[in-house]
Amino acid sequence: MSRDKEIYVLLTDTGTVLTKIIRTFTKDPLNHASIAFDPDLQEVYSFGRRNPNNPFFGGFVREDVRSSFFEESMCALYRCTVSQTVYNNLRNQVQHFEQNQDLYKYNLVGMLGVVFNIEWERKYSYFCSQFVATMFQRSGMELIDKSPLLVTPGDLQHTSMLELVYHGQLHSYVGCQNSIAAASAFRTA
Repeated sequence: MSRDKEIYVLLTDTGTVLTKIIRTFTKDPLNHASIAFDPDLQEVYSFGRRNPNNPFFGGFVREDVRSSFFEESMCALYRCTVSQTVYNNLRNQVQHFEQNQDLYKYNLVGMLGVVFNIEWERKYSYFCSQFVATMFQRSGMELIDKSPLLVTPGDLQHTSMLELVYHGQLHSYVGCQNSIAAASAFRTA
């Protein structure tokens, strides 16, 4: 299998009340997961707030990591080398979500299921790490030997399928670097 494309998984801590609550249960410092198609983080997708000022309205989102919402965020950026087929499948999956984003909601119940190790699947609903794990699984590449309904950002952080590229302040990465090569000079982990 030819592995010639790169996909990125971005883990962040936005410092919101919800991430602080999640951290209480996971004990992980980074509690939001996104998938990106470029090292400059221009195309970043996840499940989260549709409006940064309203924590109660969530669903599928294209994230602007340069916005003030992420200004103080810590992050870890991981790279995953995939085949052209997996890459195309991931693109098609995300395109489907974009075209049907009004159908999709945030899976708060499912996220609570993770706390109790219960797989609570809700149609058209995802939480962030469930979305990332599901996208890879549906595209033909399992990141973790675990149901996507139970995957946490910490699980993604510890999988051998991902290579750490950068760890530190998100704004230091997206504000100063234009490529992965430049980012490696600022690696803090």
